[in-house]
Amino acid sequence: MLRAWRRDLSGAPDEGHTGHVSAARPTPGKPNEQVTGPASKAAAVLQYEWDAAWVIVAWGEYDAATIEPLAEALKVASTKYSKVVLDASQLTFADSTLLNLLLQVHAKTALRLAEPAPQLQRVLRLTGADSVLDVRDSVEDAAAS
Repeated sequence: MLRAWRRDLSGAPDEGHTGHVSAARPTPGKPNEQVTGPASKAAAVLQYEWDAAWVIVAWGEYDAATIEPLAEALKVASTKYSKVVLDASQLTFADSTLLNLLLQVHAKTALRLAEPAPQLQRVLRLTGADSVLDVRDSVEDAAAS
């Protein structure tokens, strides 16, 4: 069951937040969602609660210049939820910055990586991180079990 997200876990203000896009997008029949990300880069983060899991959807490219919104979302979620799901199906680029972040969060909570994009799958396989991280075929599977 998908429940509406009603709060900003990062504590960041919704208005007047310089340098980042942050907008609640209520859609009829869908949960309230928040999208955050650097205004000048092709990266965005959407967050919502699904059953007892906090789901974070990452879009775009993640490297040292664009990782901060995702890092903040994952770190805050890992302190508040025992199960955090990262939907990585929309990633278009990821380097060692993202890999390091995933391993750090994995050490703090039950991080589940759902539907990693092909480029991220390759990075995970080449580094052996796919045997350390809990990689799932779908967000539904990651949130449910």
